[in-house]
Order: sequence, then structure tokens, then C-alpha cells
Amino acid sequence: MLTYKQKHEQANREAGATVVALAITIVVWVVCGFGLSGLDITLFHTPLWVIGGTIGTWVCSIVVVVVLARRFFVGFDLDEKPQNPDAVGEVVHE
Repeated sequence: MLTYKQKHEQANREAGATVVALAITIVVWVVCGFGLSGLDITLFHTPLWVIGGTIGTWVCSIVVVVVLARRFFVGFDLDEKPQNPDAVGEVVHE
């Protein structure tokens, strides 16, 4: 069981990994979009930079999300006290 401090440290690691994932996605978008704009290649009458900037970025985002979910994210509850499963949905009348 993680302490409250360890939970916050884990949340900070997850946030940092998410920022890195965003940076990777932006770099892929720039390279696949703007980087391919100088090429005179078309696919289905669409310039390669359009396909690279959209589908390439989309595929990169999916890969990055899967890596984040499997390697960095940890499921835990931030509450310090455990929840009472019997109290869920109870209405307290005063």
C-alpha cells in the first residue's frame, strides 16, 4: 500500500511522463507534417505531408498512450482513509 506522499510522487511521475509524451507527439507532427512538405510525393492524390501530419501523428499518439498506460500509470486512490463499501448509496437523514 502506498503512502499519501508516495501517491503524490507517483502522480508527479505520471504527469512528467505525459509532458514527455506530448513533446514526442509534437516532434512527430512537425517532422511528418512540415518535414515532408518539401517532397513532391502524393498518395491517392494527397500530398505525403498531409498523410504524415495527420495519420502519422495519430498513430504516434496511440503508441504513446499505450506506452504510458503500460509503463508509467498506476491505479490507486488518493483518499487517505479507506472507503466503506456498505455506505455507498446510503442517504443520511437528520
